[in-house]
Amino acid sequence: MNRHPAKFCFVIHPLSLEDVARYEPGAAGKGAPIIRKILEWMPSYAAAHITGVRTPDGRETEGWFVAAPLLPEQLLELPREDVYQRILRAIEIGVELGANVAGLGAFTGVVGDGGVTIAERAPIPVTTGNSLTIAAGIQSLFRGAAEMGIDPAETTAVVVGATGSIGSACARLIAPRVKHVILVARNLTRLAKFHDEVRHTLGCASSYTTNIAEAVRHGRLILTATSSTHDVIEPEDLPAGAVVCELSLPHDVSRRVALERPDVLVTEGGNMCVPGNPVFERVREPGTVFDLNLPPRTALACMSETMVLALEHRLENYTLGRGIDLQKVIDIEAMATRCGFTLADMRAFDTAITPEKIAATREAAERRRQIPA
Repeated sequence: MNRHPAKFCFVIHPLSLEDVARYEPGAAGKGAPIIRKILEWMPSYAAAHITGVRTPDGRETEGWFVAAPLLPEQLLELPREDVYQRILRAIEIGVELGANVAGLGAFTGVVGDGGVTIAERAPIPVTTGNSLTIAAGIQSLFRGAAEMGIDPAETTAVVVGATGSIGSACARLIAPRVKHVILVARNLTRLAKFHDEVRHTLGCASSYTTNIAEAVRHGRLILTATSSTHDVIEPEDLPAGAVVCELSLPHDVSRRVALERPDVLVTEGGNMCVPGNPVFERVREPGTVFDLNLPPRTALACMSETMVLALEHRLENYTLGRGIDLQKVIDIEAMATRCGFTLADMRAFDTAITPEKIAATREAAERRRQIPA
């Protein structure tokens, strides 16, 4: 019998200047240098109160999004100790509000050692949410394959960011289901070492390269999980009818793909539908909705992992560091299912992917394949 569900907090930060204006409408119209300077001295604060998260068997949790308001490049470039202090203060605010477990969103789970130091210093258990992100990403990639009529067992898959904590786990979970997997990362030494460690256990042919464009040209199923702050997937590199699953924030896929490649299916892989009737309410303006730039009842998988741990009363450091325990991915997926979390509807470039859009993408892919090379 489960104990009463715990409460959670989740550390967020703006991924772009547009995000800053969405978090704080008063910032709209101010110049980038001014905004960056304001963010440098702006303290962490409670941004949103989340209520109404309810499992099918009636368990409920509530929580808070607490902002550590720095842009991705600031989190990576400012003195690490200063960044740690900002993140830890955000968690402390969560604790003061009643949280029993904390999640690290986006780059707050990347900076330094992937949450290990934060967890050692934090007053409550911590997770990056990467385990459920991986589970959701794998589900999304193969859902996309089914929609585009791709048989994974006859297909080459590409994992971009293969040496990262998310990418390395995804590579190991994707490989047994495809014909060939190409691992891609920036650091050749680390990439070669990783490939050497896993190639005998992958269950399919494998290769590796630091050349993203070259790898992508050979793949029909592509998963991206980098911590890059700029586009890494360009429209000219993608083969006809490819499926690209993005697990990265900020996005890895150039927005030009949406305009120039109607024959390619891009899907944001890390979104989940939250059970119950969740409400994301701004703390400073009660009664107004905190805009996550996602559809109603939808949250990122990393946020969802934190909610699941609270609902299941698993008050422990769950996903931390660079190496992901695949058993934890399997376990959190089962827990999320038990709590009523499901994969969100497909979406890309901030818009829904309708059945009509998928049909049009399949038709465009067929037409493009018929064009002589």
